[in-house]
Amino acid sequence: MTIPQSLLDILCCPVSHEPLRPLEKGRVKKLNDAIDRGELLFVDGSTVDQPISDALVTRNAKVIYMVEDGIPVLLPDRGIGTTQLENF
Repeated sequence: MTIPQSLLDILCCPVSHEPLRPLEKGRVKKLNDAIDRGELLFVDGSTVDQPISDALVTRNAKVIYMVEDGIPVLLPDRGIGTTQLENF
């Protein structure tokens, strides 16, 4: 993850205001497997159709936000709810 720790210390979910932390590589792989199957949706209901290389997750592990080119995409509609993933 290319996000400096000083920035991670202040980033939070735009909806719940939960702190964010980097998502572990094993969980990123699980997301990408669901994307490959066409089963992963953004909060707005659209399908996630691009593989994820990096992501941030809320401390309570309920919402994931993609990181594109080192920039966190913290738009409420672009969150990915983890309840759609089994055993996440």
